[in-house]
Amino acid sequence: MNKMGTIIGFTFKNKVKTKSFMVTTIVLALLITIGLNIPYFITLFNGGPIGGGSSTNPVNIGLLSTGQTEVAEKLETYSSAQGSQTYRFVNDASKDEAALKADVESEVLDGYLKFEPVAGQDFPQPVLYSSDDISPQVIAPIEAALQIVKLDVVVKDTLTTEQKQLISTPVKLTEQSLDSGQSGAAAESEGTMSGINYIVVYLLIILLFTSTMMTGNMIASEITAEKSSRIMEILITSVSPLSQMFGKIIGIFMVGLLQIGIFGAVVAGNMLLPHNRDVLSDFNMNLSDVNVAVIVYGLIFYILGYFLYAVMFAAIGSMVSRTEELGQAVLPITMLSLVSFYIAIFSIATPNILLLKVASFIPFTSPTAILVRIGAGVAPTWQIWTSLAILVVSIMIFGWLAAKIYRTGVLMYGKRPTFKELFKAMKAYKI
Repeated sequence: MNKMGTIIGFTFKNKVKTKSFMVTTIVLALLITIGLNIPYFITLFNGGPIGGGSSTNPVNIGLLSTGQTEVAEKLETYSSAQGSQTYRFVNDASKDEAALKADVESEVLDGYLKFEPVAGQDFPQPVLYSSDDISPQVIAPIEAALQIVKLDVVVKDTLTTEQKQLISTPVKLTEQSLDSGQSGAAAESEGTMSGINYIVVYLLIILLFTSTMMTGNMIASEITAEKSSRIMEILITSVSPLSQMFGKIIGIFMVGLLQIGIFGAVVAGNMLLPHNRDVLSDFNMNLSDVNVAVIVYGLIFYILGYFLYAVMFAAIGSMVSRTEELGQAVLPITMLSLVSFYIAIFSIATPNILLLKVASFIPFTSPTAILVRIGAGVAPTWQIWTSLAILVVSIMIFGWLAAKIYRTGVLMYGKRPTFKELFKAMKAYKI
């Protein structure tokens, strides 16, 4: 155990001090920071009123009411009644199109709305003219206001105010389960994820995939490099192959945890910035709504998933004599990890599909698949614990098998051994 502890400490310190680790960690931390602040950067670059507008600095839109006085007045009245908006209509009946265009060019207005008659229709075609692009945050409420005014103009006095309001109210479909008798709200809470939990699950899946691949390749390349340089022959005389393998796996696992801790701190720091909290609140997201079970189970499945893939990477690395051959040798494990990643990512919006349920009990795909179902609240506790049990048993089986392969493979040079040759050599050793 003392020798294994030495190997763990040496592997950890050696990897953390490498330039590749430092550069990769810094670059990924910067990319995470940039990604989380993209909405804020967009706001900065579109900082003028024409870019987005706000309740304190609205976009000023002139109304060309010539020939469409009723529509212009109704639109202005409706907009004013809504209170604080990202836009504000300016209706000056004395100004023609040339005057409004001059106001836009002199930046008195950000644009003007013209109503062009359409043959055979009671409502004109609205056209918004501006010198710059209008933000979708401004376009959307203007279109909504035009829809309300259109209804009022077309039906005139044939409907009451209550009837007009009822017609303009969007219809929301609710679901009722015949099996469980759950209402639409309950079905929604157990079949879909809230926005903040969706983001958390998405990030955890990406983190598990990238971290497993990076650390797994580190393990394989470390073993192959030692074997190709013949250092392995010296190490094998002082430390047992089993202590070497698990020492490297645990040491690099600690490197992976350090990276995750750094990335977690970067994410938390950026999410707590005032402008990012405002963005979350705009999308009705709150960090307090994060499902703690997703974080806890995510960490547990990450650790177990790491060890499952790590022992396989170690076994493959011990069978390869040259680092040039490593990429091809680890390709099957990489493909397994990619399958696990894509099943989870493409099923994140449909957590109840059969594929995801089956994948939750397959050890190579369960770390990501079950995480999606936990985030959506559709995975019963017994399924979570069953998935964990299968994963633990799989780690024990593949760990035992990898130890046998490692002990045999580290001293086999030249051409990669066939399964038959490897099996014969493994029979001579007992773990």
